[in-house]
Parts: sequence; C-alpha cells; structure tokens
Amino acid sequence: MKELLHYIAINMVDDKDAIEITEIEKDFGSTLQLKVAEGETGRMIGRNGRTAKEIRALMRAANRGGEKVMVDFVD
Repeated sequence: MKELLHYIAINMVDDKDAIEITEIEKDFGSTLQLKVAEGETGRMIGRNGRTAKEIRALMRAANRGGEKVMVDFVD
C-alpha cells in the first residue's frame, strides 16, 4: 500500500525527493502519513479536500488484504 501512495504522490508533486511516507501500525490496521514539500500539501489535498478523498478511495479500493488503511497528510 505504501508503494501505491508513493506512486500517486510522485505523479502529483514537483519536488519528488521531498516525499516521505511513514507507516504506523495500529490494532485496527495501519496509518500512512504522507509528507510532501512545503507548499505542495495543498495540491495533495485539493479544493475542499476532493483530491484527498479520492486518494483515500483509491487506497481502499486497492486494499485486498482486508486490514484497514488510513491516509493522513502531514505538514
């Protein structure tokens, strides 16, 4: 799942070297924290959070393992 989120992020931002994804394991599943370069977080979230919602929907659709995966955008 981490690779899919990295693929999505790398195609959306200009500074590809600044992408950081941290995976945090929890009881119910895992949380992926995505950090991009300053000023590009807005591009990942989109207007009214539409892009963030679609990224989360893609992650849910690609999840075949059954565990819950959440995506957080970190500044």
